[in-house]
Amino acid sequence: MSDSAETLHVLIVDDEQDIREGSERILTRMGFNISKATNGQEALDLFKNKRADIVLLDLKMPGMDGMEVLEKIRSIDDSTIVIVITGYATVETAIMAMKQGAYDFIPKPFEPDQLRMVVNRASEKVLLKMAAEKLDRERQRTLLDLGTEKSRIRTIIESLPNGVLVTNTLSQVVLMNPAFRQLMGFDNSHPMGENIQAYFPDEDLCKLIMEISQGRHIDFEDIPEYEFSISKNQQFMIKGRPVLGQKNECLGAVVTMVDITALKLFDQLKSEFVAKVSHELRSPLSTIHEQLAVVLSDMMEIAPETDKKILGRAKEKTHSLISLIGDLLDLSRIEEGVICKEPEPVQIDALLKSIIAFLRDKADAKQQSLTLEILDDHPPEVLADPLALESIFGNLITNAINYTPENGNIHVKVAVAGINIKIEISDNGFGIEDKHLDKIFERFYRAKNDQTRYITGTGLGLPIVKELVQSLGGFVDVESTFGKGSTFTVLLPVALST
Repeated sequence: MSDSAETLHVLIVDDEQDIREGSERILTRMGFNISKATNGQEALDLFKNKRADIVLLDLKMPGMDGMEVLEKIRSIDDSTIVIVITGYATVETAIMAMKQGAYDFIPKPFEPDQLRMVVNRASEKVLLKMAAEKLDRERQRTLLDLGTEKSRIRTIIESLPNGVLVTNTLSQVVLMNPAFRQLMGFDNSHPMGENIQAYFPDEDLCKLIMEISQGRHIDFEDIPEYEFSISKNQQFMIKGRPVLGQKNECLGAVVTMVDITALKLFDQLKSEFVAKVSHELRSPLSTIHEQLAVVLSDMMEIAPETDKKILGRAKEKTHSLISLIGDLLDLSRIEEGVICKEPEPVQIDALLKSIIAFLRDKADAKQQSLTLEILDDHPPEVLADPLALESIFGNLITNAINYTPENGNIHVKVAVAGINIKIEISDNGFGIEDKHLDKIFERFYRAKNDQTRYITGTGLGLPIVKELVQSLGGFVDVESTFGKGSTFTVLLPVALST
């Protein structure tokens, strides 16, 4: 057999020169390698020297006829596909040839398309057989390698720089690599086989690993990352995944452990730097903004329009910088855990009514409809920091107003969804292109086009929303159709009654 689809070998056996050369032209263009023979004996000599994947065989030839050639080819290699060419012979003869092992037949005279179709069908069979043989060879090789596979995997795991630990369904540790021992401060004699609680001092972490080991997290997407510390100077990130068998059953868990102490220190230094610079800039920028406002007020009657436009633009830019500084400080506080530190029960419908009342003047200035729909008469409370909730929904509703043209509609809907409260902020504004949807919650990212490029913003509003929602144990998502509008959905867990 040939080694690849590009080198399939076709042997054309016919005593008519026109048939041989015409078939050669057609099949060469299709990518086949071609050999030709004018009679049966020549064909057999060629076939013995180099096996053909497909043979086009004329049944009626002088000397050795096609039936005899077919029999001899089958005796040499019965895997070769033979397509008989019938001319003077009858259909009955072709059927007889197929009973003796021929794959198909084609009658003379034939059109190029007929030849292409029959040979293509035969080549597909050859390629399928090749693929099956290759899979069988790989399976055999896998079986031969099975004895050494376990030692290879163990060698790979032990050489990894990150800590790796494997448990069974009983949450017993069955493997841990040297990096894990080093990170946890275990020596080489530290035993395996004990329950996970003997290795981690953190009860919540042990509970998570036990749940993964027992198959409660088959969907990888719902498995949270976990941070814990052994001492003040060491912080670690833990990721766990179930080990699944051939029938998708859970066999245990594999846990990876990374030292993130340096990253945490860097984040702390970065937050301190941002906070310090922001505080230093806020005061002088606020002073400049106020002075520009005073100058504009005094020049309202006497200054040329050009001067007023320049000063107005400067005032607008200083306001944008002050907003940016405010957002940066909010992010720093979120990262430090200052926001959402003291949660309390909050009636979400009352809070939204207050936010909408505050923003109604902004919507009215663009002649927009801003409405609130509460599907349940008395929706349950959420346990959260009221300031965080005001920031979340103030940002989302303000965005809806900004990115909706005049006379547009912004609709806020509140509903109970199981153990969560679902808040949807919908608009019929500019919408967001699909290419931007997975990036809009990234810091400083702004989706700009001809309609939105004049809308000012810091690119930090939505990242702040996402950070705050996640810190409250909630979820935020967006659906949007470009040119038709967007819907932002926030899920927040309800406050459990005591």
